[in-house]
Amino acid sequence: MRVSNPDVVVVGAGIAGASIAAVLARSGVEVLVLERQREYRDRVRGEYMQPWGVLEAQALGLEEVIRSTQAVDARYSVYYDELSHPSAAEEAKSDRSATIFPGVRGGLCASHPKACQALADDAVRSGAELVRGVTEVRVQTGRRPSITFLNGTEREVRPRLIIGADGRTSTVRRQSGIHLNKAPATHVVTGLLVEGASRWPDDEFTPGGVEDDLEFYVFPQGDGRLRLYTCHANEQATRWAGRAGAQRLVEAFAGLRSIPESRGLGDVRPAGPCGTFSGDQTWCDDPCADGVVLLGDAGGYDDPVTGQGLSLAMRDVRHLSELLLASGDWTVAALRPYGEQRAERLRRMRRVSKTFAALMTTFTDAGRARRDRFYAASSASQEDIRIALGAMSRGPDRLPSEAFTDQLHESLLA
Repeated sequence: MRVSNPDVVVVGAGIAGASIAAVLARSGVEVLVLERQREYRDRVRGEYMQPWGVLEAQALGLEEVIRSTQAVDARYSVYYDELSHPSAAEEAKSDRSATIFPGVRGGLCASHPKACQALADDAVRSGAELVRGVTEVRVQTGRRPSITFLNGTEREVRPRLIIGADGRTSTVRRQSGIHLNKAPATHVVTGLLVEGASRWPDDEFTPGGVEDDLEFYVFPQGDGRLRLYTCHANEQATRWAGRAGAQRLVEAFAGLRSIPESRGLGDVRPAGPCGTFSGDQTWCDDPCADGVVLLGDAGGYDDPVTGQGLSLAMRDVRHLSELLLASGDWTVAALRPYGEQRAERLRRMRRVSKTFAALMTTFTDAGRARRDRFYAASSASQEDIRIALGAMSRGPDRLPSEAFTDQLHESLLA
């Protein structure tokens, strides 16, 4: 049923936008969702949800929706690295289903396009209206905001609230006058979907290892597919560029000495685009304006080096939806707790990701020596390591503020 002036307009039907549309619509809120893409494409977005993000998805009632895409549980983490023999890395693999949260089987790996589609479908089944192929979005803030868009014809609606979930280059953010802060990146990240990986276990992932001047990640996607990621210096931003870039990246993984041939990376072939993006960090001090609130990457995002994007989006969705459903007051003042907690959450993750990036993307002799000490301290379950980096799997809200001080992290890096 087409609603002329819905309660909420969500701009962007990605993971965050489709999720909050589903949650709100289930509770009887009239929701209109606007999406630019007519169908979801592989754009090299996050496909690993940390255990704490899975817990958030459970609380939202969305875990099974994501699992319906043939998602796989990333139960075992194996840190292949040039500093240890592959057999030693496999012997030291960690079972995340037994060590993080009861009822969570580790991280969750799902196809980003398929997850978006499943969540959007769930939103529509729950009563939301979804309009695809939307262009020329224009937002006017105010107590009763307005939004105009094209979809064959021009349409204007005046909802109670506009939720901007339209990604890193958010049109809603720009037109609402919400300021975005940015910390420059020290590295770039490249991702590629590959197939033919029948020998890589579906329940095993590599959350960062280093060889020479390359940090690498391997995340299973099921059915013989993997998502491969690399981190490398800014000066090598074009390392995998051009038509042959995807094949060069595949060959680089096949040539890694750190990963045993038995894992079959020499058999894989590209199955999607090869995308490179900056490892910068952004945040909004206040993600709200009159009649507008930002969600997910639109309101700032963390360096992907620690794989927090999907989990942060789920936390945004849960916090914002709980506020909206608890009260009819959707003013900037009423939404201030969401903005304040979100800003602190991103600040904490910036500190953690900065430390992890320094440990894993410093491709020098001194960097290797420091990483070697880090691995030794991790193996010994050293307390400062557990506290300083615990937010990666447990989430930034579940650790005390002392875990995110510059003093702790700088002492760790020293």
